[in-house]
This record gives sequence, structure tokens and C-alpha cells, in this order.
Amino acid sequence: MKFLKFFQIFPFFDRTVDKWAPEARLLRWLTFLWLFAGMAVLFSASYPVADIAFKDGTLYFKYQLAWAAIGLLIFNGIIHLPLKAILKVTPIFLFIILGLLYATHIPGLGTTRNDATRWLSLGSSSFLLQPSELIKPFLILQASQLFGNWSRTPWRARIGWLSVFVVVLGGILMQPSLSVTALCGITLWLIALGAGLPSLQLFGTAILGGLVAFASVSFREYQRRRIMSFLDPWQDQAGDGYQLVQSLMAIGSGGIWGSGFGLSQQKLFLPIQYTDFIFAIFAEEFGLIGGICLLMLVIIYGTIGLAVTYKCKDPVIRLVALGSTSLIVVQAFLNVGVATGVLPTTGLPFPFLSYGGSSTISCLVIAGLLIRAAREMSAADVIPFARSDRQSPKNKRSEKIETSRRRSSTVG
Repeated sequence: MKFLKFFQIFPFFDRTVDKWAPEARLLRWLTFLWLFAGMAVLFSASYPVADIAFKDGTLYFKYQLAWAAIGLLIFNGIIHLPLKAILKVTPIFLFIILGLLYATHIPGLGTTRNDATRWLSLGSSSFLLQPSELIKPFLILQASQLFGNWSRTPWRARIGWLSVFVVVLGGILMQPSLSVTALCGITLWLIALGAGLPSLQLFGTAILGGLVAFASVSFREYQRRRIMSFLDPWQDQAGDGYQLVQSLMAIGSGGIWGSGFGLSQQKLFLPIQYTDFIFAIFAEEFGLIGGICLLMLVIIYGTIGLAVTYKCKDPVIRLVALGSTSLIVVQAFLNVGVATGVLPTTGLPFPFLSYGGSSTISCLVIAGLLIRAAREMSAADVIPFARSDRQSPKNKRSEKIETSRRRSSTVG
């Protein structure tokens, strides 16, 4: 028995799944399907680059496999922990990761790639920690706790936590990472919307966020160049528009059925094809049909997540489900929008597909929170009857006599 209990720490050997709600079981298997399909796509997309750079085409795949294994253990742990217990320790982890987020701005600690300082090195250039990814689940949890108890929260606590959220978004924007800042801001806004905050406050916050984004683009030349190349990438095919042009060529060459798994040609030319533009490689190898199937997977995942949100009785759990669903689904569609030229080029990975240890762990933690919310969505239906602690000895004695009578009648 102890041997079996030990194996239950691994998600695939969990013997309690049969007792879960149908939504929780569906989300669990969809997460596994999405993750392992993503591993296969990553293997194909990263093989040529890893082979050229490290003489080992499977290197990125092996690293991703290790991160996924760690993430799955955390994922399984979250599924079996009550959300109330997780929410109690959320502020601690939020401030720890916030400290790591600002540590990336310290010279010598932060690692810069592609003009962005978003990573902390873990002793090797291959193992990098990205605090802006790891902080996402804790933003969801803390925002759900704040907005779910908004009417009962004193103004001082409200202003304090809203200030913390601003500091988090400001730290991400300083890296700079406008796309991750926008994604986290949209998620916080959707959680506030789901909590029923006043429309005027939500409208004002949306305008303020738009002004901040406009100011960021105005003061950063490379972001302006990205927007200009997005409007007409063919005007500068060898320069700023090169990445988007190669992505569009990859998607277009996939046709209806695709070139076949591992047979993409554009992955030899498309930059960062195994991270931000992995959808283009997927579309080339699996075609329009494969792209539609992947989008349907995301839509089904989001639909079940919204169903869980609707069924949750506890307001905080409901907002955790809403925030988790929103972040994963919105991030996936933003990534597809960038790869297809619908949105300006950004640095957002595709959940469970793109290479990245921090992103993989973050997505698995968020998926675990959603599944845990699905397991607890009917918890508020069970309302125990309150018993008076001031019962007289006479009443207690009569209650015991009545209980013994029922037992004897049952035996008889």
C-alpha cells in the first residue's frame, strides 16, 4: 500500500481521479494531451537549431522534458491541496518572486537576450529562470482573493494590494516585456470584471492601461519598429519584417494537410522557431486541418474552464477558475495572432508548446489551479448545521439515550 501511495505523487498513477467532477477529469486529460503534443512539436521545431548549435538535436527536447517532469509533480501536488491552504501562502511566494523579478535589473544577476533582461541564470546559460512567467499563477491567486472579498476588504488593504499589482506590472514592463505586462494586466482586469467591480473603475483602468502601452511604444524605438513592420512586413523583408514574413511563409506552405511531422523547411530560416513562433512550424507540418484542431483544443479547454467558473459557488474559487482559464486561453490566441500577422510581434510563448522551463512550470501550475477549482466548485453546497455549544447536560444525556435507542433498534 505504501508503494502505491508513493506512486500517487505522479499524475499518471493517481487513483483518486474517478471521484473527481467530470470537468476536472476532462481538464486533466486535455492538459496531458496538450502538453505531450507540444513536446512532439517542440522536438521537431528545435532539432535543427540544437543540432547546429550543440551537435545534439534533442538537447532542447531533453531540457523541456526535465522541466515538464518537475512541473507535473507540482501540478499533481496543487490538485490535491485545498485552495484555501494555497491562498494562505500566496502572498509569501508573490513577494519572493517579485524580489526575483526586480533582481533581473541588477547588473551581473540578470541575463539579457534580444535586448530584454528577463532571466536569472541558474549557473548555466541553458538553465534560466524567468520570474515574469513564474509570478503569473500567484497574481491570479492574490487578485482572486482580493477581488473576491472586495466588499469586505478595508480600503487600506485594497490600495496596498493594488499598489503591489502595479509594482509587479511595472517591473515586467521595465525588462522590457510589453506583451507579458499586457497579458497580466488583461488577466487582472478580467478577474476584476468577473468579481463585479464598478464599471466606471474598470473603464478607467482600461484607459490607463492603454495609455501606459502607448507611452511604452512611444519611448522605445524597437517596439515602434515592430509595429511598423507588422503593418507592412513585406516592405522590409530582410530587416524588421523578416521574422513575420518567414512565419507567414511557413503557415502558407503547410497547405491543407501540411508537409508532415518533422518535414518543415521554414524552421531552418525562421528565428526563435521553437519558442515564440512555434505555431508557424506546427501549421507548416500539420496544415490548416492541424491548426484548426489545435485551436479547437484551446477553445474546448477554455469552454470547460468557463463552465467550471459558472458552477463555482465560492466567489474566490470562481475567480481563480476565471483567471486561470483566461490567462492560458488568451496567451494561446495572442501567440497565434502574432504568428499569423494579426498582432504585432511579441515575446509570448504558446502554452505547453513553446520551449521554456519557467513558462512550462507556470502553465502547469495554472492548469493545476483550474483543475483544483473544478474539484471544489460544489464545495459551498455542503452547509453543515451549526450545533450549540451551550447544550445543557440534560439535553446531552437525552441525545445520548436517543442515539443508543436507534443503534439497538437497528441491530434488532
